[in-house]
Amino acid sequence: MRTIGVVTVSRSDYGIYRPVLKRIHSDPQLELRLFVGGMHLSPEFGYTLREIEEDGFPIADQIEMLLSSDTPEGIAKSMGLGTIGFAHAFARFRPDILIVLGDRFEMHSAAVAALPFALPIAHIHGGESTEGLIDEAIRHSITKMSHLHFPSTAVYARRIVQMGEEPWRVVVTGAPSLDNLFLHQRLTRAELAQHHGIDLVEPTLLVTYHPVTLEYEQTQAHVEALLDALKDSGHAAIFTYPNSDTYGRVIIKMISEFVAHCPKARAIVNCGTDLYFSLLNHVDAMVGNSSSGIIEAASFKLPVVNIGNRQRGRLHAENVIDVGYSPSEIAQGISKAMSASFRAGLADLANPYGDGHAADRIVAKLKEVSINQRLLQKQFQTVVGVAECESCS
Repeated sequence: MRTIGVVTVSRSDYGIYRPVLKRIHSDPQLELRLFVGGMHLSPEFGYTLREIEEDGFPIADQIEMLLSSDTPEGIAKSMGLGTIGFAHAFARFRPDILIVLGDRFEMHSAAVAALPFALPIAHIHGGESTEGLIDEAIRHSITKMSHLHFPSTAVYARRIVQMGEEPWRVVVTGAPSLDNLFLHQRLTRAELAQHHGIDLVEPTLLVTYHPVTLEYEQTQAHVEALLDALKDSGHAAIFTYPNSDTYGRVIIKMISEFVAHCPKARAIVNCGTDLYFSLLNHVDAMVGNSSSGIIEAASFKLPVVNIGNRQRGRLHAENVIDVGYSPSEIAQGISKAMSASFRAGLADLANPYGDGHAADRIVAKLKEVSINQRLLQKQFQTVVGVAECESCS
């Protein structure tokens, strides 16, 4: 039996992983073990370890790593603590293959810790681009530390090969989060009202805004502009909490104050996949800078107002309206997203991130790949036709 370790550090990656975890856990040839850390262990972010325990997935270890600080120094120290913690975990329990996802600093700590163990790493959602974030460098760094790559589109697969990765290591799978469309029963409007107290009688915006980590010093000004535009729109708003990035607590504080004084607004610390997908299915538009607006929202034909630089560089469908940071630009985006004509134009929208069968493709590769020196000893693949730097000639 082949043991598959999976690193999960936040509610966002866990929701994406879930179809893959279910597929691994149900396969008689594979043994699943989770390494749980980061926001999952923080009461401030909903202590979502409980959700994993309720789902019944086996946990190999819990890695405490987050300081109660969102300053650059605090994030850097958390990364160091994470590397130490994951090193201890891998020494106690070494899987045959380790899966990591995306671009968060907690994931980077796990990948760095795995290197001295010669532990094969499989990376989901590599090759993407988020030019406004430190995540851009983290994602590509994880790609170079990984031995298997599961990008969500062919565009991102080509980027991974352009980075020197051998093509046989790269399998285009689609986005695993879209598999949830077939796995979860979405709540009706009546059930949202009855079980969660969410009344969607009037037009409602789902708002998810995360720090732009390369512009963290402007976080307060960015959020003030967003809140001004939301207030002027007159629409009801449901906020979800940001991640534990630099100055994330600034956003949480400002959201809490806004909700306390605005009867049409409410905040949810942790939605979970079922509630979040139900909201995507029923709200009128999404506003913010979350990757879910880029990847999942298109499957619901949901208009999305994407603010600023956080997601700049990512492939997206026509439901996404890119705007700047000013209140007027955000307000114009909301007005366009809420118009009947814009929504009508999304009737035949196709999601570029896949068909909802990513987990099958990922698990098939995990089972068939040989764990040998060919997998572990990477050879740089030179790509013909790539432009040289000015001083390379």
